[in-house]
Amino acid sequence: MTDTIFKPGLEGVIAGETTVAAVEQSSLAYRGYNISDLAQNTTFEEVAHLLLYNELPTSAQLAEFQTVLAQLRPLPAEVIQMIRLIPTEVPMMDVLRSAVSFAGHFDPVKGDSPDDLRRRAVWLMAVCAGVVSARYRLLSKKEPVDPKPGLSHAAQILYQALGEVPDETSVRLLDLTLTLYAEHEYNASTFACRIVASTMSDLVSGIVTGIGTLKGPLHGGANEAAMAMLKQFDSAEEASEWIQNAFEKKQKVMGFGHRVYKNGDHRAHILEDELRNLAEQKGQQKWMAIYDAIKEPMVTQKKIFPNVDYPCGLTYYLLGLPIDMYTPLFVCSRVTGWSAHFIEQAENNRLIRPLSRYVGSSAREVVPVDKR
Repeated sequence: MTDTIFKPGLEGVIAGETTVAAVEQSSLAYRGYNISDLAQNTTFEEVAHLLLYNELPTSAQLAEFQTVLAQLRPLPAEVIQMIRLIPTEVPMMDVLRSAVSFAGHFDPVKGDSPDDLRRRAVWLMAVCAGVVSARYRLLSKKEPVDPKPGLSHAAQILYQALGEVPDETSVRLLDLTLTLYAEHEYNASTFACRIVASTMSDLVSGIVTGIGTLKGPLHGGANEAAMAMLKQFDSAEEASEWIQNAFEKKQKVMGFGHRVYKNGDHRAHILEDELRNLAEQKGQQKWMAIYDAIKEPMVTQKKIFPNVDYPCGLTYYLLGLPIDMYTPLFVCSRVTGWSAHFIEQAENNRLIRPLSRYVGSSAREVVPVDKR
């Protein structure tokens, strides 16, 4: 193959067509709806319905969607027992990957029609949220909490993790992050999920593949890495000194830069405004000072802008959530986008099988083992 068609990391290569989302320099849209419009005027359940069923729901459709989600929410006892058996030091993303795979043996949805796949996707929304909450409870040496009727998906996650009905601010911010994380076109984990679909495998396998891909710090794990970076500092002055040293040493700064967005991530702008309000409400302006001490030189000196993971890590931290939970919460959102892409791939399928360029040894002959 020639160099002209080789693109490391497939950068700039169009690998398929989709109606699910459009990522542009100037905008991000889910099925034609601008992300800022969705963030301001819808809930995560409405966004999930949009991604899975192609349209924003009517009031009746939303109520039905919420009813089905509530019915599918309780985890099988066997899944909770399986989570108990996993050593406490195992990262929650690993637990979630294994638990979703195990839960697949108890899939209540039969069949593989598009409607079956959509219902299975709703079930997987419930499974991911339930596993994350149950794991958090067990790590806190507390028993898992049954779902509470009438709560939104975001409120349910917090309730089942913390054991009490959460405040409106926490629910609103978690709901916002779920909306912002729900879908992002042909990113690494979504493309991996579509590859699984292209082989005519099953949706659970696709989601497990997505979780494994998202775990990496260059993808979904960046929110955890960004917050771990911020926690190193006790003051903005320390952060300022560190970032200049990082520039000199050419260190990668987590939570910044994006393969597509070169002038800033639209989602980061939306969330950062809410983050500043949250920090002020909680009297935690210290963290915003540290946050800005890293952000400002990255933008002004390096012209590298925050992606959504940078404000999201600190948002979750100020909500009192452990760092190990951040990327699993990303999964609780992105499972909807993955499922939408899996269904789209399955409905108009062609096996994804790219070519490679061989750069290894030239032709060789085997020498008998006793003469090597």
